Amino acid sequence: MLSTGKTTTGIEVPPEVLEGLGGGRRAKVAVTLNGYRYRTTLGVMGGRVLVSVSAEVRAAAGVTAGDELEVDLVLDDEPRVVEVPEDLAAALAAAPGAADAFAALSSSAQRRHLQAVESAKAAETRAHRVAAVVTDVAG
Repeated sequence: MLSTGKTTTGIEVPPEVLEGLGGGRRAKVAVTLNGYRYRTTLGVMGGRVLVSVSAEVRAAAGVTAGDELEVDLVLDDEPRVVEVPEDLAAALAAAPGAADAFAALSSSAQRRHLQAVESAKAAETRAHRVAAVVTDVAG
């Protein structure tokens, strides 16, 4: 596993593996590392195709940059469904066009918004973050 900068860690996908997958350089994939499975999209950095491995994934899989790993990589054509909490769903539904705009976001963009909302410790903070998501997606 490579460390490609201060915060980015990834696994380079060899050209023959990429060709065998058949999904292109930005394919949606399911990755298994050390028995931990997660879903992601391939990315390109510096001309290399990489599987991103976030800090959260590294912790869950028990791996670190520099580790030599056996990686299972398959195309992931299953729909990516993000479960929206009730308070956010209600706020999106109440703002004209916000629910449709949120639904049009990529699943990773939706998850970033959800992570901000769900990481709030205080109810007031959560309400503020819900409002911020609605404002952001509704324009």
